[in-house]
Amino acid sequence: MSSPAPIETAPQATSDSEAPPAVDGWPDTPAGGLAALRAQLDTIDDTIHDLLMRRARVVDAVAQSGKRSALRPGREASIIRRLLARHQGSLPPQAIYRLWRELLAATTAMQGGFAIAVCDPDPGAAYTQLAREQYGALTPLRAHHSASQAIGDLATGTASIAILPLPSETDGWWTTLLHPEIHVVGRLPFWTHRPEGTPTVQALVVAPFPPDASEQDRSLLGLELDEDISRARLTGAITAAGFAPGMVLLRRNAGARLAHALVEVEGHVGADDPRLEAVVAMRRPLVLGGYAVPVGGTA
Repeated sequence: MSSPAPIETAPQATSDSEAPPAVDGWPDTPAGGLAALRAQLDTIDDTIHDLLMRRARVVDAVAQSGKRSALRPGREASIIRRLLARHQGSLPPQAIYRLWRELLAATTAMQGGFAIAVCDPDPGAAYTQLAREQYGALTPLRAHHSASQAIGDLATGTASIAILPLPSETDGWWTTLLHPEIHVVGRLPFWTHRPEGTPTVQALVVAPFPPDASEQDRSLLGLELDEDISRARLTGAITAAGFAPGMVLLRRNAGARLAHALVEVEGHVGADDPRLEAVVAMRRPLVLGGYAVPVGGTA
């Protein structure tokens, strides 16, 4: 007579504290378990991806609408300001800035070849890093040692924009802007909170098209003046015409009959602004472009 089969007993229930850990070593959570939370993240990622693809289709439609340029610095600044204003929660604001900068760079490239020329005299390539921060990690980029080389890439169509060191009275590259073929369209860095390790240099963005306005802008005026004009007299003339001046650069060249001035003023100034006629100078000031005022933030 064969022996009876052994009787299997049901395993004893264990408390949550005695439950075996998940395969990766992390215990389940009361919210439904780590696997359930990861499933939620996967669903959210898919939704984000679906929206990104939908956004790309809208960008395609915009590109076919015949607008003047793929790059709209003022519009991009408005988008980022709006998102930062509505942002809540523990995700750092600079993460929103970084995510959308990469997204905007990618969608700009979708609308045609987009490349950057950078004048980078810094041994640590700080201006190149600054360009990458604003225009994407994988955007084609050519680095040059001089501003004239970077501007030359605009003339040949090799680059869509050029990143140039912030103007000074000793470096006269900005006098090139007195010719209306190129314009200032941006200022970097746009995110002014500079965590440790990020470049602290400042730069202007120039392009072969004029800037578009955002809600908060500054403009740059260029003037040719008598060589002996004083900074105080120039600032007074700009103020008397109704402008609110900020930075004023006055460049005098030895032996030259004329001096050149670069004046930053509040607001978006168009070439038809009637205040330009009221500036007492040798010739009517030229609007050299402008930029959206950078945003501040903390980590």
